[in-house]
Amino acid sequence: MDQTALRYFLEVARCGSLSRASERLFVAVSALSRQIGKLEEQMGTPLFERRPRGMVLTDAGRLLESHARRSQLEEERVVEEIRDLSERGSVAIRIAASEGVGPDFLPQVCAHFVKTHPHARFQLDISAPSIATQRVREGTHDIAVCFSIAPEKDVHVHYAQRAPIYALMRNQHPLAAREAVSLADLLRWPVALHSDAGTLRQLLDIACSLDGLIFEPVFVANIHTALQRFVQFTDAITLTGYLTVRSRLAPEGLAAVPISNPELHQRTLQVQTMASRTLPQAMVEFIDLVKLAIEIPESVA
Repeated sequence: MDQTALRYFLEVARCGSLSRASERLFVAVSALSRQIGKLEEQMGTPLFERRPRGMVLTDAGRLLESHARRSQLEEERVVEEIRDLSERGSVAIRIAASEGVGPDFLPQVCAHFVKTHPHARFQLDISAPSIATQRVREGTHDIAVCFSIAPEKDVHVHYAQRAPIYALMRNQHPLAAREAVSLADLLRWPVALHSDAGTLRQLLDIACSLDGLIFEPVFVANIHTALQRFVQFTDAITLTGYLTVRSRLAPEGLAAVPISNPELHQRTLQVQTMASRTLPQAMVEFIDLVKLAIEIPESVA
């Protein structure tokens, strides 16, 4: 298949529009349309459904998109490995991450990795877990480190660990000394909650619905660090994953207490890549370091 035609096809698939793809590629719409037409003639079937609001991939188009993205990434891997022959350790790693691991945990891992791979380069983008997974599925990012509550299609899970939700509070809070608390125990205290409908909020809503609980948060924010700061100076409680706050508990006078409601134990922290993709060796070593850092904090000290 013609590589230029495939590149144009992928951009139209990404944008969902000939006109938007034309703007990004600086190529005339007519030229894009001709190349797509040639591909469809070669395949013997339509690759897009032409709709008033844009171009939508057919089943055949989705198969070709998956193949083309893997081929594109495989080409990048070969180029990286050829460069590595003369510049040992050279690798560019694009990471998509949940907010729970993006701001604190992953920068520490990246900093540790460059000690042994000084030519490594990183791009870290933080988003909702579903978007992180989608970025890996589409090939715009190499690795996703994110929370998940359901199986994902077209991704390979290198690592998965149960990631229950904890109650985060000041270490002087009356509940801080308990071995565990229930959601019902939190009702008499002010609560700070994340405004986004991520995995944590989804599981909280399920648990509250099952137990007939209603929380009226006194503080709502769209970033977790703001919630942490609020509970640090009040008697409020917020919800968190343990890895999110692991390195901050002692320095910032915080305590993370397990929550007993089983619904809040139903998510996993996953390290994902695109299914069937062959990774450069340095990227495999980085994934191994991420897994080690999750299990043994001292490994990236």
